[in-house]
Amino acid sequence: MSGIAIMTSGGDAAGMNPAIKAAVDHARHLSMRPYVVYDGLEGLIDGKIEEPSRNLTNELIYRGGTLLRSSRSKRFFQYEYRKQAYEHLKAKGIEKLIIMGGDGSFRALNDFYNDFEVPFAGIPATIDNDIASTDYCLGVDTAQNVILNCIDSIRDTAQSHHRAFVVETMGRDCGYLAMTTALCSSADICIVPEIPYDLDSIYRRLSPQIEEGIGYIIAVVAEGTRVAQYLTRWLNEKTGMDTRLTVLGHVQRGGSPTARDRLMATRFATRAVEALHKGNNNQIMVYRDGSYATTSLNAVAGQKYSVNPEIIDLCRELSC
Repeated sequence: MSGIAIMTSGGDAAGMNPAIKAAVDHARHLSMRPYVVYDGLEGLIDGKIEEPSRNLTNELIYRGGTLLRSSRSKRFFQYEYRKQAYEHLKAKGIEKLIIMGGDGSFRALNDFYNDFEVPFAGIPATIDNDIASTDYCLGVDTAQNVILNCIDSIRDTAQSHHRAFVVETMGRDCGYLAMTTALCSSADICIVPEIPYDLDSIYRRLSPQIEEGIGYIIAVVAEGTRVAQYLTRWLNEKTGMDTRLTVLGHVQRGGSPTARDRLMATRFATRAVEALHKGNNNQIMVYRDGSYATTSLNAVAGQKYSVNPEIIDLCRELSC
């Protein structure tokens, strides 16, 4: 019976747990022996590998984050520690790996394959939604809903106290989260790395709104722009409104996964198991133009993700 291990790496994302459950269940269905690796690449080095109990997988579907825990590992990029990880897999008869994370995690397992010929499959999982060749990564829909709930709550306070609020979202250098949540929350301003912004033009656009007595402003800013504090001061000085900055931070990674993230997780995970079962090795699961597919590591690793141009165009009028 072929052994297959499932692990999570890098930042946590809602949908990882349902994907773990789906991968374990589908591996059993295909008469493979599933294992789980705790603590990501660090756990692989230290041999934290176990056969999952039925109780573990039954508790996974509704939980946010990753019950397997995660890590970022510098040791794994040293050959001696990769060899140590390989010996742990060999001792348990594990011949294949599934990893959830970003392109850094995929590159790590590609190095591992080059050393020891252990095939892998990658599942894109990051709320930043910044992995090339896929339109969707696990955790994005849940994060969007967390952000929207926060903005809706902030809007109540903004309206009650005649305030402006600047809401900073995650995303690193990708503005996908900020753009989509700004559009869905009817924000007044959206500032992201992908679109040049013009504060003078923004002020001219908002002036009639301010003069008409619409007494609050909501601005959504991607963390990669690094302008949240400056925009807060600018709004306070320019509009005369008491302006507050809300940095949502890691709350965006938490929460029970939405129906979409659970379904995407299940589809990604079962396809990853099937790919390895059929010998389609070292493939990354992707979702493009409404269809599931696989792609090579070269199409993902080190490549720049581009937000859908239609979304960018819709957000331009919120940036000027």
